[in-house]
Amino acid sequence: MKKVLYGCGIFISAFYFSQEKDSKIKVSFFDGIAVAGYVDHGAFLNFTGPNVNFNHKSTKIIIGMLPSLRIKEDQSSGTKNSIIMPTLGVGFAVAYKKAVLQIPFYYNTKTSTDNGSWKMGIGLGYRFR
Repeated sequence: MKKVLYGCGIFISAFYFSQEKDSKIKVSFFDGIAVAGYVDHGAFLNFTGPNVNFNHKSTKIIIGMLPSLRIKEDQSSGTKNSIIMPTLGVGFAVAYKKAVLQIPFYYNTKTSTDNGSWKMGIGLGYRFR
């Protein structure tokens, strides 16, 4: 496992440092965006994950995956889920300078009382870069 981690670290650093200073291509592995918001009677906290983004001056439009922590109290009686659950969403975000507006979609799995369905949310965040 150590060898795999070292190999990944060397590959990433070699790829990152091989970029020329004047190159038009900019590669980053972390967009530096944190978002908190509301979805399906609960909250979420996420950081942008793998994505496709488009830049124009101070505006960045992002379409991608959203690794998240969902915060929602289980309303069922008897056994319950944890209040904080890791989940993966998909969504859109628009960043203007340091402010971010995000529209995420999360899937709720089928239960004994509800069918599985996608839920849309809304969130505000901060862009670090």
